[in-house]
Amino acid sequence: MITARQARAARALLGWTQDMLAEKALVSLTALKRLESVNGLKVHESTCDQVRRALEAAGIVFLSSDRGEGVMIVAEQQNESSLA
Repeated sequence: MITARQARAARALLGWTQDMLAEKALVSLTALKRLESVNGLKVHESTCDQVRRALEAAGIVFLSSDRGEGVMIVAEQQNESSLA
């Protein structure tokens, strides 16, 4: 499950507004705002999953370790045939 901070950071890396992410994840703007809330508001697991999948599809990788959590954006891999 992604955290509120990870969702906000991932969206910032992509330059997306909350409206854009809600649309791409097929969730309501209200649900997304709850997910990103600093108050730890409850959100359906399916909402978190849809947001995570939308962000991952855009190149976001979620990181988690014993030292904390984070996000990074990865560049799309070039097709080897286009390198020839």
